[in-house]
Amino acid sequence: MAANAKKGVKSIGMKDASLFRQQVYINGKWSDADSGETTDITNPSTGEVLGTVPNCGASEAKRAIEAANAAWPMWRSKTAKERAAIMRRWYELMMENQEDLARLMTAEQGKPLSESRGEIAYAAGFIEWFGEEGKRLYGDTIPAHATDKRIVVIKQPIGVTVAITPWNFPAAMITRKAAPALAAGCPMV
Repeated sequence: MAANAKKGVKSIGMKDASLFRQQVYINGKWSDADSGETTDITNPSTGEVLGTVPNCGASEAKRAIEAANAAWPMWRSKTAKERAAIMRRWYELMMENQEDLARLMTAEQGKPLSESRGEIAYAAGFIEWFGEEGKRLYGDTIPAHATDKRIVVIKQPIGVTVAITPWNFPAAMITRKAAPALAAGCPMV
């Protein structure tokens, strides 16, 4: 971990420094931008540099999409119950680390700590809810024009999904988009 990360984690009172990441996660690995360029993340209240994030571009985006596409057959083949169990663990991890995540959000966004705590719980709630709802993605049988026929509709994963989210609710908007996609069997970039 870089020196500025250690300082950033210490200055905001995080207990688990491993939650403070300064790299992009692509294909199961944390890495820097191909260019090596970064942007400082500052506390808007104090101006203190908390850490950096990689300035990713088209090559990193392409790799992320390719990795998600490669992961798709494995993810879609999991049962809804298996996906729900994985998502349940994600929910539990967010709630177990609510205070650290809230402190990090407050330092990065300038939100009051109580709002950040609430957003982490709200964000985790999307994961819990969609994980459970994924078990109820039933198909339909629709009456047809002829009495001896039925129209059968099945619901199945369609592929890689991509999310673009606003900055003002960084945790909740990610989980609001990622959770339904993952519950339905679609990887998310």
